Amino acid sequence: MFERLPFRSQAEFLAKDGTILAQRNYNNWTVTLYALHHSFVEVWTGNEVQVISTFKDSANAVAILEPYIDAIDVEQIRDLDL
Repeated sequence: MFERLPFRSQAEFLAKDGTILAQRNYNNWTVTLYALHHSFVEVWTGNEVQVISTFKDSANAVAILEPYIDAIDVEQIRDLDL
């Protein structure tokens, strides 16, 4: 359902209900990983653009978290009900 929301509604929903888990840089992008209702969402922020992306339900959590491994607070993730 989140994927079908307009961009502005997705951004508001993330701000209200999402939990920031970690952040990383990739090329000229800042990528922020959120936990949102038992799933992960990435927000890619560039110079003048922002892209919100989700993962398929079948995506492996370890593979999603791997690029963030140095920045993740394990205690915070453990406390989430993912």
